[in-house]
Amino acid sequence: PYELVCIEVPKIFDQRLIKRCLVYCKGPDTAKTDRELRSNPLTEPRNFIGCRDFNIKLNSVEKFPLRSNANFKKIVFRYTISFYADYIDCNGVNKCEFYEINRTDVINRFYCPDSIAQASAYTDNHPTKYMDENIIKLDMVAECLDGEFIQCDDDQWYLDITLGYFLVIKAELNVQLLVPAYGYCPIPEESSEDDDIDPEENPCIRFMNSPIPKFYPDQNLQPLFEENDDYICCQDNDDDYICCQDKFYTSYNNESDEEHYH
Repeated sequence: PYELVCIEVPKIFDQRLIKRCLVYCKGPDTAKTDRELRSNPLTEPRNFIGCRDFNIKLNSVEKFPLRSNANFKKIVFRYTISFYADYIDCNGVNKCEFYEINRTDVINRFYCPDSIAQASAYTDNHPTKYMDENIIKLDMVAECLDGEFIQCDDDQWYLDITLGYFLVIKAELNVQLLVPAYGYCPIPEESSEDDDIDPEENPCIRFMNSPIPKFYPDQNLQPLFEENDDYICCQDNDDDYICCQDKFYTSYNNESDEEHYH
């Protein structure tokens, strides 16, 4: 490291993983069911393709400090997951349905201390109050595990989705950290017009960067000599002789040296 520097970054004080597998069911939502996983009425659906464009939005957070330690809180947070489900109807037309499910989860003990220092800044000739409160953040990875077409009593077809997702809730707070540094990042190389061209889009660049092809086909011939892994050839440092040896014999081209000639 070139030096030790003080930087201001969001630091994660606590995080928890929530794993859910939800299926459609009427009535109030539970930890395993959600009534919003059923589509609107569909017209002659045939094949379910999959889901795409997942998105999550944190709507509200409620914090209730614990009596034993005010830095630990009970967290009640409400969020919305949205996505599109694609399917093919009986006419071979691709169609999609938009889903939006609203969920509420609770963490009974979560470490999210409040900021002690009160910060302000002077930006653009105007004093600005920093929002230095604890930040609650959500990260999600989701997928549709299954999609099933259901015909109900009203003779209408519906698409029921089985949704699985991993949700990480984080408590972040802006702090100052002392970290080792290697100096400033180097200035990047100057960009040229050729660098901005995708080789897949320019046939000339793709051709010039391609390897040289073989001009002749492989021959179907038997080798004159068999390969022997036990056969070793070496050359002396003074270049007086070249020796070749295997487990049966050793020969030297310096025939005048009778001590080593065999």
